[in-house]
Amino acid sequence: MTRRTPGSLVRDEVRSLQAYHVPPASGLVKLDAMENPYRLPEALAAEMGARLAAVAVNRYPDPSGASLKQALREAMAIPDSQEIVLGNGSDEILQIIALALARPGAAALSVEPSFAMYRISSIATGLRPIGVALRPDFSLDEEAVMRALEAERPALTWIAYPNNPTGNLFPREAVVRIVDAAPGLVVVDEAYYAFAGGATMLAELERRDNLVVVRTVSKLGLAGLRLGCAIGPRAWIEQFEKLRLPYNVNVLSAAAAELLLAHREVLDEQTRRIVADRGRLEAGLDALGIERFASAANFVLARVADAPAAFEALRQRGILVRTLHGSHPLLAHCLRFTVGTPEENHRLLEALRSIPT
Repeated sequence: MTRRTPGSLVRDEVRSLQAYHVPPASGLVKLDAMENPYRLPEALAAEMGARLAAVAVNRYPDPSGASLKQALREAMAIPDSQEIVLGNGSDEILQIIALALARPGAAALSVEPSFAMYRISSIATGLRPIGVALRPDFSLDEEAVMRALEAERPALTWIAYPNNPTGNLFPREAVVRIVDAAPGLVVVDEAYYAFAGGATMLAELERRDNLVVVRTVSKLGLAGLRLGCAIGPRAWIEQFEKLRLPYNVNVLSAAAAELLLAHREVLDEQTRRIVADRGRLEAGLDALGIERFASAANFVLARVADAPAAFEALRQRGILVRTLHGSHPLLAHCLRFTVGTPEENHRLLEALRSIPT
């Protein structure tokens, strides 16, 4: 009898993948996942509790998500001319888009290093992944991207704006030129738009029919809600809606998001604090003589002498950061520090002062 095992049934390219790893963080200062470090004000948290207590959890969510889409539209200044599809976090949105474009033999292009889920979503849905390396300083190699677009003719191109894990914001004009040159759809992932000084591609949606923008509420301080969206022309959003699983955003997340997005001033104030603290963290790293890269996000990428050793030394001192060493040649001995509270950032800098970097 033939054995029915993953080795004989699961696609080779899936078996070759590594699952997205989230290390345990219990008892540690958590500076590894680009989360907003601030809790909600007590009064707003209490209001949310009362709102959620009234939610009819015995009923399925509104299948259209109409009121939630309106809340996102108002909070994110999404043009009325553009449509929205909702996701269980932006990760689900990325997979929906990849699935929609995964014709046999089709390719998906992204710069590298960038968000790991672009490659994972591409492989999971059967797209052929193509990586175009950034320059050693993590700037965009526009000429290399253009050559790859011409040679590979990808159905899908991913661009993180700002980029993760490097933190830099590619030149707007270069991104627009890539959209114009791309033979397929370009998805601009604006997960960190709130920290990027107003940089966004939303206005370009009116002028370019092969552009979709992806956003999330996670970096605004609502990571636990798992809510993301794709924004774009009706022609694209209608196709993505066909692949969105029914009721993918649960009633509690939807109710909480509608309430909290109506209090955008609270989230905006937290964002302003994070941006200011990012500058102080960067100055602190400079004072320690640690090589770091300019960031337009809520984290800072730095290079140290021995990233694995520094990561472990920080963990022993109660601080969890993200080590990127080994994930891509350009990220050799790189660590990524989420911007925490002033106290957390101070503790990180003091720990770095006490270890070889």
